[in-house]
Amino acid sequence: MRIAVVGGGGREHALAYKIKESKLCDKLYCLPGNAGTAAIAENIDISAEDIDGIVDFCLKNKIELVAVGPENPLAEGIVDKLEEKGIKAFGPKKQAAQIEASKSFAKEFFKKYEIPTAEYEVFDNYEQAKAYIEKVGAPIVVKADGLAAGKGVTVAKTEEEAFKALEDIFIKKRFKEAGKRVVIEEFLEGEEASFLIFSDGEHILPMIAAQDHKPVFNNDEGPNTGGMGSYAPAPIVNEELKQYIIDNIMKKAIEGMKNEDSQYKGVLYAGLMIKENKPYVLEFNCRFGDPETQAILPLLESDIVEIMLATIDGTLNKHSLKWKDAYAVSVVLASGGYPLNYEKGKEITGLDEVEKLDDVIVFHAGTKLENGKVLTNGGRVLNVVGIDKEFKKAQQKAYDAIKLIHFDKMHYRTDIGNKAYKHL
Repeated sequence: MRIAVVGGGGREHALAYKIKESKLCDKLYCLPGNAGTAAIAENIDISAEDIDGIVDFCLKNKIELVAVGPENPLAEGIVDKLEEKGIKAFGPKKQAAQIEASKSFAKEFFKKYEIPTAEYEVFDNYEQAKAYIEKVGAPIVVKADGLAAGKGVTVAKTEEEAFKALEDIFIKKRFKEAGKRVVIEEFLEGEEASFLIFSDGEHILPMIAAQDHKPVFNNDEGPNTGGMGSYAPAPIVNEELKQYIIDNIMKKAIEGMKNEDSQYKGVLYAGLMIKENKPYVLEFNCRFGDPETQAILPLLESDIVEIMLATIDGTLNKHSLKWKDAYAVSVVLASGGYPLNYEKGKEITGLDEVEKLDDVIVFHAGTKLENGKVLTNGGRVLNVVGIDKEFKKAQQKAYDAIKLIHFDKMHYRTDIGNKAYKHL
């Protein structure tokens, strides 16, 4: 098959890496891809946001399957447009992608279908939202309603932090259209986990649980990012908890979407807070998580292209997922200053040395090739993944590999995976 991956981040490199392993993949393209995908696929300089350009390219190049990485093109209806042209596309249609594209839609959906989540209120103006925060106090969570690349959520420890988040959203309009409304919800204390499933609209196949690390500094300090690292499987999700999540969250969600005439196909991601061994949904995403994918997919032994086709064709019940008996720990190397202001165009060295290591994979995120050199081209630059049967060794492999890599102002957390030890 001729296959295209839409997107240019670490998640898309991980998807391309897994698709490339499939016996069904004859030719692979990445639109636009990055310096890492260039080694395994043909990069095409078309932005993930340029839906018409992507559809035209797929028609001209007889693409038979498109795997969509980022949320924006899904929310804009890329799957609908590709399917109209007879091209198979992996991901939910526009209407179903609302589950991520509108946090207020998601919260109302949770309430309607009795999916456990935090208490919340929705506001469309600054004054009312501020008055509500003054009434209920902090800690509290403030979320821009629309898509904000993982940066629209503030976990405010004080009322002042919450007011500043409201100012960013309503007055400074930092998130533009995505900040027309806010969802303010109760702060849940506990430990986070990410739980992803494949769905064909009727049947589901659960993946192994992962854990993301959102704040930029060690010990979960500093502002939220798109994610500074992840590991899988996350031992906080034991077999009993996994079954509870499947029955009371994921199956209810797929059934609910069907009831709303929005049959959900693709990957559904639940960001969970585990409080006293009970899961609450913080958010649903309509695609693979980033950086969780970079820890989950290296452990998948099943053919991902077969699974993607089964989600499109409605035949997931004929498949199962096979996993390696191992752990993967993925650490993000970011540009100094991320998630706020950072510089691009720094040369990255040491990647050739890391390539020689066993059980280490480097997924590129914000990189580009220029005159034979790999340069930084984003806030999150690389994902360094260590794999081993023993968790501690997987973690060690990732951090040992990082010592070989360098670029100016490189920043990373040194505690990715430490939360796992209390469950192991």
